[in-house]
Amino acid sequence: MTYGLLEGLRIIESSAFIAAPLAGLTLAEFGADVIRVDMIGGGIDYGRVPLAPSRRSLYWTGLNKGKRSIAIDLRRPEGRELVQALATAPDEDGGVLLTNIATSWLAHDLLASRRRDMITCLIQGNGDGSSAVDYTVNCATGYPAMTGGGSVNAPVNHVLPAWDVACAYQAAFSVLAAAGARRRTGDGAELRLALSDVAFSVLAHLGATAEAEVLGQERPSVGNHIYGAFGLDFGTADGKRIMVAAISFGQWKALVAACGMERDVERIERAHGLDLRNEVDRYEAREEIAAIVRAWCERRPLAEIDAVFERFGVCAGQYRTVRELVESDPRVSVKNPVFERIDTPGVGKHLAAGTPLRISGVARTPVRPAPLLGQDTDEILANVLRLDSPAIGKLHDEGIVAGADKDPTVTHRN
Repeated sequence: MTYGLLEGLRIIESSAFIAAPLAGLTLAEFGADVIRVDMIGGGIDYGRVPLAPSRRSLYWTGLNKGKRSIAIDLRRPEGRELVQALATAPDEDGGVLLTNIATSWLAHDLLASRRRDMITCLIQGNGDGSSAVDYTVNCATGYPAMTGGGSVNAPVNHVLPAWDVACAYQAAFSVLAAAGARRRTGDGAELRLALSDVAFSVLAHLGATAEAEVLGQERPSVGNHIYGAFGLDFGTADGKRIMVAAISFGQWKALVAACGMERDVERIERAHGLDLRNEVDRYEAREEIAAIVRAWCERRPLAEIDAVFERFGVCAGQYRTVRELVESDPRVSVKNPVFERIDTPGVGKHLAAGTPLRISGVARTPVRPAPLLGQDTDEILANVLRLDSPAIGKLHDEGIVAGADKDPTVTHRN
């Protein structure tokens, strides 16, 4: 489900992998007309796992919902000229390019020579243009040395491509900021966003770089403990596992009351001269607190713990697999207005998410499934470039463009 707040804004997206497609998806969720420029037969990520039984990528279709697709042979000059023409088409709300493909024929100066108010957003690996991906940036952040008991010599990578995601949302915001400024000034903008800059700036925002520089210390790896407060995972009597967080004082009071550990808290405070109303002191005493909560949880099944925690307002959550989440959690179901069931060609009916934003009094529009490659080729050529039927037919005959795949099975090409 989407909102039509960006209706009329047209964005040409030439992209692969996560950051740029997710940025385009975010803009499409708010009503922008996002036109994917696809290679005939698919680009380098078109067949990326996981795959449906038809061999269509669930990854690709997930990131490209709500967009239109034009399939072009980008290896040929005629195909590249079409992309340039699409990017610089004179419509008032056009003239926006989103890409993570650094190539001379999509350079800002070249496009701006054809349209003065051109906006381009290029997502790069590093600020100097050298290659980097989420995995190679993450290893430099220091986080794998403090994740899940990791160390520099035995790092633990997290599965979530966090820097790609952060970069995507930063890119979407930057495009909107530039488009807003263009409406006021009439000027375009050349935007460059480096994945590593996003990651390292987040480290600085969260105090991690200052911790290393000002305090001269490395943050320790503390397993599943929450750094700087109290929080940890615990097992239940029936073999389940939950995560408990007591970061704020209110959360801490709720946990103490639920587990009936008021006397234990007093004992710990007297023994160590601590005040467990303070999150820093709770962090210092985390092992002793955890031992008490662990014993309490291990004597009780999950249902009983849930009931007690709900009564006292404890902040906690159950560990699940993704399949268990989809099958049992109402937050990931059509009961949640963020989700709906759609039918994607080559995939079938499945749960899909629109934007997680909820706007009071503004109606959502249905989520549109990801397009087939070239599904909108003729419509885009006719409506954006104003080409007539003979001209479009000639492009097809010469193999410069292609229409929708008749068979959604992946035909992957490098």
